[in-house]
Amino acid sequence: MSEYQEIIAQLRDTVAQICDQYAGEYWRAKDRAREYPGEFVQALTDAGLLACLIPEAYGGSGLPLSVALEITRAIHENGANAAACHAQMYTMGTLLRHGSDEQKARYLPGIARGELRLQAFGVTEPSAGTDTAGITTTATLDGDRYIVNGQKVWISRAEHSDLMILLARTTPRNEVSKRTDGLSVFVVELREALENGLTIRPIRTMINHATTELFFDNMPVPAENLLGEEGKGFRYILSGMNAERILIASECIGDARWFIKTATDYACERKVFGRPIGQNQGVQFPIARAYAQTEAADLMVSKAAELYDAGEACGAEANMAKMLAAEASWAAGDTCLQTHGGFGLAEEYDVERKFRETRLYQIAPISTNLILSYLGEHELGMPRSY
Repeated sequence: MSEYQEIIAQLRDTVAQICDQYAGEYWRAKDRAREYPGEFVQALTDAGLLACLIPEAYGGSGLPLSVALEITRAIHENGANAAACHAQMYTMGTLLRHGSDEQKARYLPGIARGELRLQAFGVTEPSAGTDTAGITTTATLDGDRYIVNGQKVWISRAEHSDLMILLARTTPRNEVSKRTDGLSVFVVELREALENGLTIRPIRTMINHATTELFFDNMPVPAENLLGEEGKGFRYILSGMNAERILIASECIGDARWFIKTATDYACERKVFGRPIGQNQGVQFPIARAYAQTEAADLMVSKAAELYDAGEACGAEANMAKMLAAEASWAAGDTCLQTHGGFGLAEEYDVERKFRETRLYQIAPISTNLILSYLGEHELGMPRSY
């Protein structure tokens, strides 16, 4: 990573400048109105930050994931939220690794210029959350197009995206030898799809996350939009899932550092009984513990990103990075809120907003229990628990 240190410093400085323009009151207003932070996303786009993983030949920066995660981490360290735009980074792995040269030439330059947004990842279904192989949305070949029918849920940013990476079953489960066979990945052009069988329904949640459920009613997708080989999509989508977990882990590290700095500053400034509350070990020690927990989790995030960039297997590391970082951010958030006492509940301090936002990552994009099950079976050799 030493060769990227100057680039990383520049990226973090650029992020900090943008976040200064879109500070606390901006996010509080968006949160109250449940509005998408389009201005913030546009500023990141204009600065070239969301094109960081796109190869230079297509107008991007051609940076590895281990550098890209510095952007999402810095966004959260500065009190903002990358959830509005991080999909453009983690879905890029699926398109870059498995898309054809023609598909890359068709989409990547527009994404790099900011003319197209690739912000939606259509995998989860009401009856198939983490059980990806259990999805029932179908894509049936009909001449030079596939006809898609089914439903997706918890698909964030679909209303604010031009493109979506969609996973659908192209071969019935009873006709494949393995549950993970017969799944295929498509690039869906959402604006056209909205006029041809796609319905998007927003879901209101405890955080301003712009998430939706999708309904497909004989929605056509050109056969040329199939990524890679038909039926091999489960393996293709894993590259996007691992990148997603690593990037979200980096965001959790950013959240944790924001909480720790915010708690530390408040503990040094707030005086009770004539002295700073941070002088009390009961206040100081939880913050220090959160700091240690965060820095340890960050080491796993770095390891997972390095393996991903090297093209090596990183499922365990990506999962552990996400779990450890999410736990660190939640612990830091709880400590920050406790340090502030009643003021932590006041909107103007931003602690309660960030507290709600970081809680999401205990359950998304994969729950902690499923990660533990994965590790128990695949890394420790214990019997499958589900």
